[in-house]
Parts: sequence; C-alpha cells; structure tokens
Amino acid sequence: MRRLPVYLLLDTSYSMSGEPIEAVKNGVQLLVSTLRQDPYALETAFLSVITFDSEARQLVPLTELPSFQPPLLKPNGTTALGDALRLLAERIESEVARTTPEAKGDWKPLIFIMTDGSPTDDWQPGLDRLRQVRTGVIVACAAGQDADTSVLKRITEVVVALDTADSNTIKAFFKWVSASIATDSQKVDQARKEVTGLEDLPPPPPEINLVL
Repeated sequence: MRRLPVYLLLDTSYSMSGEPIEAVKNGVQLLVSTLRQDPYALETAFLSVITFDSEARQLVPLTELPSFQPPLLKPNGTTALGDALRLLAERIESEVARTTPEAKGDWKPLIFIMTDGSPTDDWQPGLDRLRQVRTGVIVACAAGQDADTSVLKRITEVVVALDTADSNTIKAFFKWVSASIATDSQKVDQARKEVTGLEDLPPPPPEINLVL
C-alpha cells in the first residue's frame, strides 16, 4: 500500500503559552477525529508530529490514523525552526518509502508548518537540507501578528496567515488542514494523482488569509 505521509511541524515556543497552545492541541485532536471518519484518509494517510522550541523533536513518528495518539504539547524556550526543517528532512529520508524498479514508493509527503514568531536559529541550513529530499505541498501558517511571513515565503510558496492565534482561528486552520489531507487522500486513491499546489487544495475559510 502506498502511504500518504503527513508531517505537522508545530511551534511550541514560550510565546505559544495559554490559549494558542490549547487551541493547537484541540486542533490536532479535531484533525485526527475528522480524518478517521474519511475512508480514503483512513486507508492512506499517516501522520507525524514534530515540535520546535529551543530544539526540534519528533513526538510522533509516522503513524497510521487508527493508532495515532495526540502528543502532549508544552510551550517552552525559543523558536528553532531551522532545526525543525533539518529534522523533518531526516525523518522523511528514513520514514518515507522511495520508489524502486520493483515497487512504487509512498506518495510525496504533505507538510504543514505552524509558527507564531520569527526563527531564533540559523534556518537556512535546515531549509537547504529539506530541499535535498522529495516533498509534496508545504503549507506554512503564520499564526498571529508577530509571525514572520517573509521567512515562510522562502520555505514555500503556500503561506497563509491567521490574524490572531486564538482558539476559533486555529480551529479553522486545522479544519482546513484536515479537508486538504482528505482531498489529497481521495486524489491518490482514485485518480492516482498527487496534490501539487494550492489550486489542488480546498479553498481556505475566511479566517485564513493567503500571503501573496
């Protein structure tokens, strides 16, 4: 079976304390419960969670939806986005099956990055490392007014912004993420096609602004 790997990169720096981090926890639970009701996603989507504060950690390796347990998220430290991109590249290399002459590999990973600030580490080497691996669509979300969209635009063309990092807005983002994963799951299952850009994803809700 060809899997659709989905990586969530979540900012757990100290500035996410309070309502934002609670909203992200609820968002991850909403995402998983929604996808478990989708037969295509249930069959193909595998989910991983990488968090980043003063360093990056993979809290959940690539896991099938029925077995996925939402991780405990605790805000702490600064915003090592570069370290998260490096770790993401390493995990994709070791977890995502490549196509060989004998067998088709997994589909290209869908990646969702959510941050409320600016990177506090040298992020360019992490991005250079990520560019060496095969990825599908990368969606970067700038949550709240302090997020640095210029860095995110260097990582991916698909950058969205939330005016506030409150529970309603973050919930809307995770709903859109789950709809995007469901769309991709259906495409790869039925049409054997991959999502290649924003035009292949469902339109974002009004709480989500595209950064052009």
